[in-house]
Amino acid sequence: MGNIATYLIVCPLIFLGGFVDAIAGGGGLISLPAYLIAGLPVHMSIGTNKISSAMGTTLTTVKFWRQGYIKARICLPCAVCALAGSACGAQLALLVDDYVFRIILLFVLPLTAVYVFRSKGLDTAGRDPRSFGATLAIACALALVIGVYDGFYGPGTGTFLLLLLTGLAHMSLNDAAGATKVINLSTNIAALVTYLANGQVLLPLGLTAGLFGIAGNYLGARSFTAKGSKIVKPLIVTVLAIFFVKVIYDTFL
Repeated sequence: MGNIATYLIVCPLIFLGGFVDAIAGGGGLISLPAYLIAGLPVHMSIGTNKISSAMGTTLTTVKFWRQGYIKARICLPCAVCALAGSACGAQLALLVDDYVFRIILLFVLPLTAVYVFRSKGLDTAGRDPRSFGATLAIACALALVIGVYDGFYGPGTGTFLLLLLTGLAHMSLNDAAGATKVINLSTNIAALVTYLANGQVLLPLGLTAGLFGIAGNYLGARSFTAKGSKIVKPLIVTVLAIFFVKVIYDTFL
C-alpha cells in the first residue's frame, strides 16, 4: 500500500487536485479518489487524505486570516461545532464495512458528478444580511452537519460550505470564504486525529502527497485564467468516472 506505484498514482492526482482547487475549487473531488484508485482501502484512503487536505487548508487559512477575512466571533463557535461533527462522522465511517462503503460510493459519485455540472457558482447580490444571532446559529448548524459529512467522506466540503453560508446564512462572499477555511481546517484536524488513533493513516504517503497538493495549488493560482476554469468540470468528472469504474470493478469483479 505504500510502494512506489502507489506514490506514482497518488501524487500526480493530488497535484492535479491542488491545481483544480486553486482555479475553481473542488480539488477534494479528485484527491480522495486518488488514494482509492491506487488501491488503498476506503478507511485508509480517507484517513491519509486528511493529511494532505489539512496541509493545504492550513496554508490558505493563514492567508485568509492575514487578509482579514476571518471573523473570530463567527468562526470560533463554528470551529467548535465542526470539530464535534467531524469526529462523530469519522467514528461513524469507521463502523461501516469497506464493502458497504463502496456500495454507498456507487450512489454518491453520480450525484456528485451531476452537482459539479449543474453548479453555477455563487451569486450573493441582492441578499439582505441576517441579524448576527441568526447568522451565527445557521453557520454553526451548517458547521456541525457538514462536519459530520467531512469526517465520514469529505470531497466537496469547501464548495458546499461556501454555497450554504452565502445562500442560507446570507454571509458576504469574503466572510463566508474565511469561515469556510476555518470550518474545513477544523473538520480535517478532528477527522485526522480520529483516523490516526485507529491506525488508518499512511503518514509518509499523506505528507508527500500534501507537498504535491501545495505545489499544484501554487501553480494553479499563478496560472489562473478565465478560460482555465472551463477545463475544471471535465477534469473532475473524468476522475470521478475513472473512480466509479474502479469502485464497480473492486466491488463486483
